[in-house]
Amino acid sequence: MEKTIKIVIGIFVAVILLSGSFAGGFIVGHLMPSNGRVPFSNEIPTPYALPTVAPEQQNSTPSELQTLFAPFWETWNIIHDQYVDQPVDDVKLMQGAINGMMEALGDKHSTFMDPQTYESSNAELAGSYEGIGAYVDTTADYLTIISPIPGSPAEKAGLQSGDKIVKIDGEDMTGVDGELARRKVLGPAGSVVVITVSRKDAPELLEFSITREKIVVKSATGKMLENDIAYIQVNTFGENTTSELTATLTELMAQNPKGLVLDLRNNGGGYLHTSVEVVSQFASEAEGVVLYEKFGDGNQNEFKALPGGLATEIPMVVLINEGSASASEIVAGAFQDYGRAKLIGVVSYGKGSVQNWVPLSNDQGAVRVTIAKWYTPNDNTIEGIGLTPDVYVTMTEEDYQANLDPQLDAAVETLLAILNDTAIPTSMPTPVSTPIQ
Repeated sequence: MEKTIKIVIGIFVAVILLSGSFAGGFIVGHLMPSNGRVPFSNEIPTPYALPTVAPEQQNSTPSELQTLFAPFWETWNIIHDQYVDQPVDDVKLMQGAINGMMEALGDKHSTFMDPQTYESSNAELAGSYEGIGAYVDTTADYLTIISPIPGSPAEKAGLQSGDKIVKIDGEDMTGVDGELARRKVLGPAGSVVVITVSRKDAPELLEFSITREKIVVKSATGKMLENDIAYIQVNTFGENTTSELTATLTELMAQNPKGLVLDLRNNGGGYLHTSVEVVSQFASEAEGVVLYEKFGDGNQNEFKALPGGLATEIPMVVLINEGSASASEIVAGAFQDYGRAKLIGVVSYGKGSVQNWVPLSNDQGAVRVTIAKWYTPNDNTIEGIGLTPDVYVTMTEEDYQANLDPQLDAAVETLLAILNDTAIPTSMPTPVSTPIQ
C-alpha cells in the first residue's frame, strides 16, 4: 500500500514540476478557456495536455531523477516512521509539498490553491459568492484589502484599500497564511464576521462587524451627471462586463453627452480579453496595440484594439486609485499612452504580471503560475510601480466619513477644462465636494 502511495504521489509531484516549467499560455501558448477568453488575473483556464519536461531535465536519466527526489522520499519516510502523532494526513503532506515548491519560486503571485480555495475563487470570478465583497491581497504579511466591491457589505461597513486584517472574529491573524485568512472571511449569507483592521494613519485598530451577503457583482453601470457628462463605473473585468458596458454606453450615448468619466477605482482586475474589449469601446482600432505580453524566453504577444467601439471620439477622463489593479491598469495605461484620456486620482496598485491557473488532477486544487509580464503600448511596465495619474487627488478619511468624492469632482473639473480648452491643473487638493452616490 505504501509503495502504491509513493508511486502515485511521485507521479503527481513530477507532473506539478513539469507543469510549472511549461511556457505555454493567468499563461501562454495560450491556454484558452472554453469560452474563448484569455486568462489574466483571476482567470481560470481549461486543462491541457501535459508538456514535456523542463529543458534542464530533458537529458536526465531515470536514475538522476531518482537521485533528485531522494531527499523528498527520505523526509516522507521519516515523517511516517518517527512523527509522534500518527497517522499523518498524506493529502496534507502532498499539498504542503506543492505549496513549498510554489513558495520556493520567490514570486508572490505564484501560489498553490487547495480545492476549497480554488472552488471559492472560481465562484468569485463567475460574479457571485457569499461573503463581504472585497478584492484582497493574500501575499502580504496580513490579508489586505485591495478594494471593496461597490455596494458590498465591505464598502458599506467602511473598509478601505490598504486595510490590513489583523483579526477575524477576535482571532489573531499574525503569521496566518493569507489564503487561510481569506477563507475565514467567507461564509454563508446572513452570518456575521467581525474584522479588525490596521489602517495607515489611523492611531488605533478599527473593528467592523459585517453581515455577509450573497455578492452579485454587476460589473458596469452608468448615469448622467450635470453639465451633460456621462459617468460609467467598471468595477471588474468578468464574463458579463463587455455586454453590460455595451448596454450602458448605448443608453448614455443616446443622451448626447459632451464628455465622459470612466471610473476604474477599486477595480481589482479580471480577464485580459475583457480589458481589451473595454479599451476598444473607447479607442478606435487605429490606436493599435492595447498591451504587450512578454515571456521569459523573449517571445511576446500583442493585443490590438477591436473595431466597433461606441465611444471612440467623445472627450473622456479616467479615475484610478490604489485599488485599481491588473486588468484595470491595462485599460488605464493604454488610454494614458494613447493620449486618449487623462488619469485622475492616485497611483494605482502596480500588478503587471500574468498568471495561469492550472487545475490539478482528481480535483486536488490548482497552481497559479506567473508566465509573463505585460507592458503598456509605449512599452512601460507597471509591475510594482503602478500608473501615475495626470491629476493627483487623494481621498481622506474625512471624505469617506462625510460621503464626499473629491476625486470625482476633480475628474469633472478636468473634463470641463478639456471641453473648454482651458489649463488643466496637475493636482487639486481642495476641490468642491460631490456626495458619493
